[in-house]
Amino acid sequence: MRKIVVPGEIISDRPLRMEGSIIEDGKTCSTVMGVFDDEKGTLISLEGLWYPRPGEKVIGIIDEAKLNTYTVNLQAPYKGIIISKYTEDIMANGDIVEAIVKDVDKTGMAVLARARRLGGGKVVYIKPSKIPRILGKGNTMINQISDATKSSIEVGMNGLIWVKGGRIDLVLEALVKIQEEAHISGLTERVGSMLKEKTQ
Repeated sequence: MRKIVVPGEIISDRPLRMEGSIIEDGKTCSTVMGVFDDEKGTLISLEGLWYPRPGEKVIGIIDEAKLNTYTVNLQAPYKGIIISKYTEDIMANGDIVEAIVKDVDKTGMAVLARARRLGGGKVVYIKPSKIPRILGKGNTMINQISDATKSSIEVGMNGLIWVKGGRIDLVLEALVKIQEEAHISGLTERVGSMLKEKTQ
């Protein structure tokens, strides 16, 4: 059984050695806000991680294709699920998909709608907290990168970004630059200068 835990909360009456916890008086206490899985004895920190909100666009990878449903890896503490009536595409394990979070059930599973398969391309992971900077105000940053590199780019709020065609190497370079310099003002101009210099 999974449950949300907060710093200082006792998560087990026995000593468990895991990241994000300490042992006091033979008991295990969480030092982070996270999700504790009692059966597996694992603690996943939620600090800096993304968790689903209705209406958000996500990129994921099909983990398991069953008769009427697809399980989707969203690089998050919880998985996504696509019910076949919410997509016209037929998908298989390993396929990259784009979808919208329709709902979040009581276990934290994201129910995905308007799902479509993204053929080919490459998927990269960026910290979800940096995604707003990668998109930019009114999508100015991501449009700048796409225009300069002639690449198709789809950005998921969960931190997964799909890139296809054009200068993929330069897209990746720009994404790394944004992630590392997101806290410094004038970022859009610096990224624009770098792209101009490398595409002339």
